[in-house]
Amino acid sequence: MTRKILLIVATFLTSLVLMALQKPMFLIWYAEQSAEASAAELMGVSLHGALLDSTMAGYISVIPWLLMLAAVWITIPERVMQRILNGYFATMAFLISLIVAVDMGLFRYWGYRIDSTIFPYLATPKEAAASVTWGDLIPAVTLFFAYGAVMLLAWLPISRIYRAAKQSLKQRITSSLVLLFIGGLLFLAIRGGLSPATANVSKVYFSDNMFLNHAATNPVFSLLSSSMRSELKADDYHYFAEEELQEILSELAPSEGIAQRDTLLTTQRPNIVLVVLEGFGRTTATTTFEGRAVTPQLDRMRSEGIWFENMFANSYRTDRGTVAVMSGHPAHPIASIMKYPQKAHTLPAIASSLKAEGYSTSFTYGGDANFTNTASYLYGTGIEKITDQKSLHLDVPISKWGYADDVVCDYFADEVLRLSQEGKPFFASLLTLSSHEPFEVPYDAFEDKVLNATAFADHHVGEMIERWRNTPAWENMLVILIADHGISYPEGIEIGSLPRQRIPMLWMGGAVKVPLEVSTYSSQCDLAATLLGQLNIDHSRFNFSKDIFDPASPHYAYWSYNNGFGIISDKGNVVYSCTGDKITSYAGTDAATESLTRAGKALTQSIHQDICNR
Repeated sequence: MTRKILLIVATFLTSLVLMALQKPMFLIWYAEQSAEASAAELMGVSLHGALLDSTMAGYISVIPWLLMLAAVWITIPERVMQRILNGYFATMAFLISLIVAVDMGLFRYWGYRIDSTIFPYLATPKEAAASVTWGDLIPAVTLFFAYGAVMLLAWLPISRIYRAAKQSLKQRITSSLVLLFIGGLLFLAIRGGLSPATANVSKVYFSDNMFLNHAATNPVFSLLSSSMRSELKADDYHYFAEEELQEILSELAPSEGIAQRDTLLTTQRPNIVLVVLEGFGRTTATTTFEGRAVTPQLDRMRSEGIWFENMFANSYRTDRGTVAVMSGHPAHPIASIMKYPQKAHTLPAIASSLKAEGYSTSFTYGGDANFTNTASYLYGTGIEKITDQKSLHLDVPISKWGYADDVVCDYFADEVLRLSQEGKPFFASLLTLSSHEPFEVPYDAFEDKVLNATAFADHHVGEMIERWRNTPAWENMLVILIADHGISYPEGIEIGSLPRQRIPMLWMGGAVKVPLEVSTYSSQCDLAATLLGQLNIDHSRFNFSKDIFDPASPHYAYWSYNNGFGIISDKGNVVYSCTGDKITSYAGTDAATESLTRAGKALTQSIHQDICNR
């Protein structure tokens, strides 16, 4: 019995040390950010993170515990038991080292620890791998083998502790009772203690520095816990009773229907071209680097059209940003509505509204439009024709994500001119892709890969628009440029933070009466109501979209990120972690901060309820 107990204790303690080892590994991997923390804060990462490390150690110890309990009543030869345990430990070492290595590489881009968000990308592995560079892959593979080897070296000797021993009935009963008691202790470790709240990621959050909270989080637990729970549990994000919720939302709601006003367009039925720019955050777009403009074409064009200075992305991923732009529906803090086609198809959309007015509708993308269920969402919300990598058949090399923006912009320019000759109003949309990691483009404007890829996309989008400008089609054309989300540049900008969410939006073309700069706070979700309002088309179905030019509508921007939200208005701004249940940054008076936090919570609750009810 003693050896059985010793084996379980050794498994738990060894696993606990191996899980704890992930903390210094993470801090060393991201040494530049770690250097900004004090020694006490770095120590706090390990101390606070120990709770989830012990939870994972408990999970890992369950199988050895069950084997020892079975061995009390069933004679299992030592060699057989050692093979079973060694096989189990080898499997655990492979899986855990794989999760840790992937998490370590992804955090640089995602800004949060690995969770179930990764699974939709694994459904299309080619596209998921397109973001990976050798600079990411080599260190991650090295970590995978090194950490896996360390775990094997630590775990494999444990199997040799076991000895097969004959016991009397009384001894077996005693052994079983002792092992059941140890099982209860393991359950407590897995549960996260005796408190009413079970183990969850928020339990290790201890700082207002989100990097340190992420460092304290066990990535294996983060992935398992998010995978085992429903992303759309009805009682999540329940901050207010229904009556109070509706009272808050009434102050945030857009005006209904169509607000009568002078239009900023020369015609109510222009041909509309929507260009969604991959990753064009304001930290790269419309900025300068060593005195040189990164996006000179966008800089030049902004003075020729309607420029929206305070436009914010609604989320941090293309799938969520696409829905925000096309359907005026805000992103959920965790779930992507594209993962639920039956729900996504019930959303209103610019395409379906224009289609009802006689417009033809199309979407072009140089990559795979099936990625994250995009094609399903587009077809279900009014897009009639999708052109992507499979149907382009261009005689040029293909990048990791698909055809680069130079050839796709040429194709799309021709397509728009072709549509303009058909005599039927059209809504043609394009999603660019070259300004996406790994940022590998046939261009040489900047040494920095991110800036260079952004400049490449800007150059070819600018050339495309110049082609249209020099044709008769320009006179009846409204071109809308808007980013799908911001970008983590410079490296280290927190996910969900204000700088990361600010993006450009520009309306231009012959259908625009006069240039104008709009300073109103707004988000991608507001494009739908604003555009349809200018066209005198009803937008009452767009419950979350506000007409930027309607003085009767409140003006603010809301966004969500990995289990958190942000909100900004002319009164101030707040970024709030739902996981940590705390404000992580704010600006404005105490009263404004409280008001914006309530508004953000109410919107988050309402968005969650809306998706659950669809």
